[in-house]
Amino acid sequence: MGLTGKLVSETNIKSDGDVFHEIFRHRPHHISDMSPDHIQGVDLHDGEWGTVGSQIFWNYTHEGKKKVAKNIIEAIDEEKKSVTFKVTEGDLMELYKEFKLVVHVDTAGEDNVVTWTLEYEKLSEDVSDPHTLMDLCVSMTKDIESHHL
Repeated sequence: MGLTGKLVSETNIKSDGDVFHEIFRHRPHHISDMSPDHIQGVDLHDGEWGTVGSQIFWNYTHEGKKKVAKNIIEAIDEEKKSVTFKVTEGDLMELYKEFKLVVHVDTAGEDNVVTWTLEYEKLSEDVSDPHTLMDLCVSMTKDIESHHL
C-alpha cells in the first residue's frame, strides 16, 4: 500500500440533482440545517460563496468527535456539476499531507447520482484510509436528499 489513495462512492438520490449541486456550490452554510448530526456549521472565511478560491471553515462530527476543517474551493465545473474542495487546515491535516473532496452530481433523466471522490496522501503508513469519512459524506448526502423530498 502506498501513501496516496482515492475512494469513490456513488449514491442514487430521488431529489433534484441541480438543487444538490447548488447547495454545495452556493449554499454549503445551509447543510448544517439539513444534516445537523454531521455538520454543525459552515462559515465563509474569505471570498464569496460559490467562487473558486473561497475559503470555507467546516465544523463537523466524525467518529463521535467534534472536528474542524478549513478548505478552499479549488474547482467548480457547472457542466459536470462538480465542486472540488482542498483541505488546507484542521483535524484531517494531522493525518494527511493532502486531502481533496470532490462532489459531483450526474443528472441523467430522472436518475440523479451523487459521486463523492476523496483523494489523499497520508502522512504515514499507519494512517487508515478515510472510509469512515466517506461514510459521513454518504450519510450527509442522504440527509440532504431527505430534506428535499
